[in-house]
Amino acid sequence: MDRRNFISTTILATAAGAATAVAADHGLGAVGQATQNLPQAAAGSQGEPAKGAFSKLRTITMEEHFFSPAFMAGPGKAVKNSANPKIARTVEIACDLSSNRLALMDAAGIDVQILSHAPGIEQMEASEQLSTARDTNDFLRECVAKYPARYAGFASLPTATPNKAAQELDRMMKAGFKGAVINGHTRGRYLDDKFFWPMLEAAESLNAPIYLHPTPPPKGIFDIYYAGFSPSVSDILATSGWGWHIETAVHAIRMALGGVFDRFPKLQIVVGHMGETLTFMLPRLERNLQPQTTGCKHLVSVYLRRNLYYTFSGFNFQQNFMNLMHQVSVDRIMFSCDHPYAPMLEARLFLDRLPISPEDREQIAHGNAERLFKM
Repeated sequence: MDRRNFISTTILATAAGAATAVAADHGLGAVGQATQNLPQAAAGSQGEPAKGAFSKLRTITMEEHFFSPAFMAGPGKAVKNSANPKIARTVEIACDLSSNRLALMDAAGIDVQILSHAPGIEQMEASEQLSTARDTNDFLRECVAKYPARYAGFASLPTATPNKAAQELDRMMKAGFKGAVINGHTRGRYLDDKFFWPMLEAAESLNAPIYLHPTPPPKGIFDIYYAGFSPSVSDILATSGWGWHIETAVHAIRMALGGVFDRFPKLQIVVGHMGETLTFMLPRLERNLQPQTTGCKHLVSVYLRRNLYYTFSGFNFQQNFMNLMHQVSVDRIMFSCDHPYAPMLEARLFLDRLPISPEDREQIAHGNAERLFKM
């Protein structure tokens, strides 16, 4: 994959799921296996969630995506006028931050979305990143200003130039943004690389959490691990089916082992998709990567419990949630939907049906986000 195809591959790989999400959020059809185990009273006549069936609960979500005009004029051109109706509909919804999105949020009982740009700009040329980031952030700031009670923002950063990224983060935090989104590696460079530390230093000093969002693996990894199947199978396996979850987990582990959290102990990272496999592997990491081997101040598990937060975002599976709940404390878990790539209605009902206390549900639904993002 070249850098231009990198973006379109990400959207292509999520198109099928996004089409299901669109149908669900419009009440047009079944929304997947996660609702099949819900009590019948919580579903419509065809098995889909019934609008308004959820509890009265304040909700804040933070893996909710949009595409900016600047992005669509650049790398987004590859999918802007797609002949594939699923992709075209996904793009249409991602570009719309008007009252149409608010109506979908209302129907699903979502009070606030912290919006982020995904796929992002990390694979663009360094010379293009800064202007695209600034234009994207200014566009989002205008949208948030129109609906300040419903939207908040994560800044996009020109990661190829960390000093400028730090300046852009400072600019947007002063404008009221809640942190930043970084979509995985920057052309194969991960955040444990000291090259990025000026940007991470700024994030820590500004109390700006970073949402570490998945992105496809670097080309070399793609060619070794995921090639050899049909293009559609390879692309999905490398992204939404498997690869980008593993990518994000490896990225977070690299940050811990690379000394990022020893150097910046107050830095907070948010990962989605019920932990990107991290909490399932946490006991194994704890056993096999001891400080006497790693040279870190703490066990990897300490950083995963102290410096990371975890959201649902499209993983509405109770078994995965129970693992997450057992491995990290409830004050490290936050609600999210992954709109427009996953259905809001499904996520909202999943939150209601979790076998947890009302107090824990309140923390996950909004309390932890309010504390972390000072909302």
